[in-house]
This record gives sequence, C-alpha cells and structure tokens, in this order.
Amino acid sequence: MAVTAPYRVALLAFPGIRAFDVSVITEVWGVDRTDRGVPAFALRRAATDTAPVLLRGGLTLLPDRPLSWLTHADLIVVPGLDDHLTPAPAPVLDALRRAHARGTPLAALCGGAFTLAQAGLLDGRRAVTHWNLTDLLRIHHPRVDVVPDALFIEDGNIWTAAGTAAGIDLCLHLVRRAHGAEVAATIARSMVTAPFRTGTQAQFIEHPTPRTDRDADTLAAVREHALRRLGEPLTVADLAAHAGMSPRTFARRFTAATGTTPMRWLLDQRIAAAQRLLERTDLPMPEIARRAGFGSEVTMRQHFASRLATSPRAYRAAFSTGAPVSAPAGSRPTAR
Repeated sequence: MAVTAPYRVALLAFPGIRAFDVSVITEVWGVDRTDRGVPAFALRRAATDTAPVLLRGGLTLLPDRPLSWLTHADLIVVPGLDDHLTPAPAPVLDALRRAHARGTPLAALCGGAFTLAQAGLLDGRRAVTHWNLTDLLRIHHPRVDVVPDALFIEDGNIWTAAGTAAGIDLCLHLVRRAHGAEVAATIARSMVTAPFRTGTQAQFIEHPTPRTDRDADTLAAVREHALRRLGEPLTVADLAAHAGMSPRTFARRFTAATGTTPMRWLLDQRIAAAQRLLERTDLPMPEIARRAGFGSEVTMRQHFASRLATSPRAYRAAFSTGAPVSAPAGSRPTAR
C-alpha cells in the first residue's frame, strides 16, 4: 500500500508575529493525530535565517527551514502581527509573491492581512481583518477591498481571517477543504472548539452576548431542537413557536446572538450533516438529502455547488472513509 506524503504547511516566521497565531497554527497542523484518522502533516517554520524569532511575552520561535522551502509547501500561513504596521522583511514579501505566482494557497490570520497587503497581493482583492483594524487597513492599503464583517474569506487562492478566534475558524476550514469535514471535526474536538462557526464579526461588534441569559438558554434549546429534526421542513415560524416568540422577534434575537439568520444557520447545519453522511456512509444520494433536510438530491446538489463549489458525489469521492452503509439516526453536528 502506497504511503501518502505528509501535507506540507509553512508557518512564515519573522519578528513581530503574534504568539497566539503561531500557537493556533501549531495546534492545528503541528500535532500528530494520525492515530485518530487525521492525515500526517509536516509543519515547518520558514524564515530568512535560523536566528530565534522573538515573540511577545518572552517567547521565542526557532525557524527550521529557509524561505526557499516554501517551494515545497502545500499551504503557507502568515500569522498576525503585534504591531499591525510592522514592515515584513523584503525577502519574506518576495517569497510570498513567488509562492502566489506558483499557485500555492496563502492564508493570513488577523493582522497577517497587512503583510499580504505589503506584498501587493491583496490589491484589487477582497480581504478581511479584525473589525478594529478595518479602517487602518483601508487607510494604509487603499487598493484592498476590505470586507468589514466576515470571519474569513477567499479571493484568488488567498485567504484572510478576522481577529483571534477567527484564525482558528480559518485553519479548520482549510483542513476541511483539503481533507474533509470529519478530519476537521476530529481536530476541533481535540481543541475543544466548534468545527465551524456561522455568522459574521457583527455578532462581536454590536452584540457581544445575548441580551439576557433567558434568551441565550431559549435559543440554545431551539438550536438543539432543530438539529434533532434536520430531516423535517423547518421554517422560521416553526422555530419561533418552539421559542415562544413571534417570528420577527425570534429572527432578530437569533441574528443578534449568532451573527446569522435562522435559515442560513439551518442551511449550514444541513450541509454539515450531509458532509458527515457522505464521508461516513455509502447511503444513496436521495436518502442523504432526506436525512439532511434538503428534500431532494437536486436541492442538495444546488446548495453544495453554491456553498462548497463542488457536488455531493465529488465530495464523497474525495473524502469518503468507506464506512458501513447504515448511519445512526441521531448523527448530527453539535449545537453552537
């Protein structure tokens, strides 16, 4: 049996990068979880030289590869910055430009968008950063189309993420793209975090918490109720009735608490459920569509195309684990 080469990830290291982002990248790709079905990763710390990179808090990062190693990387990740206007070394910027020209995916966490912008790679592209830095990015890099409220976005094989925890979201999403939802979920469980979050930064800018504990408990119960009934044709009115609210009040409070609308959240859960069934079972497509709540294979295929840029059959071909036909009726994503 042929041995699959490890997926090679480069952590770009230079003075000024954030210790938190380095830790996130290392936790996602630098831990061996092959005993739990996660593919082998080769995480390397690439820098201009082998001198220790000083991080805030008295920490140091030891590079183990030169910038030339980026030619071998399947993915390059740029951490955020402690000072968001820190100029990156010219060799780093040149290496990023060459990597992008080769077609290597680039991902920047939080203020790492400023590094990509310094390289000119975000000119004319959509990008996101921490909500508190959007004006700064616009002022210093006016050719960048700054998106104010996304958790992460992609434009031209370049990924950017909002602040702090959104970096975890993006890293897990990149794992999900390359290796499937089940691998991402396994890593997320190890990190004790959600496999993916829905919504936008607006939930943190305007409404950091639900208005009352009672609302929070009620909405959590509604989400749990919906997840147990994904196969049913749920509507906002149905969910509102379960919450004991009018549809308008329910929709407003749900959006304030989660950063997304009830129906968009429900669609995300249905896509996640379908992904899990496609990976873990060989149930026929109509049955997967029914269990996930799409109603028909055609509808499921349309949503996969619009949200994942693939088809259910192509997704299964790429990520199927070859599990038994039957799937537990209660198999579902976790309420969040």
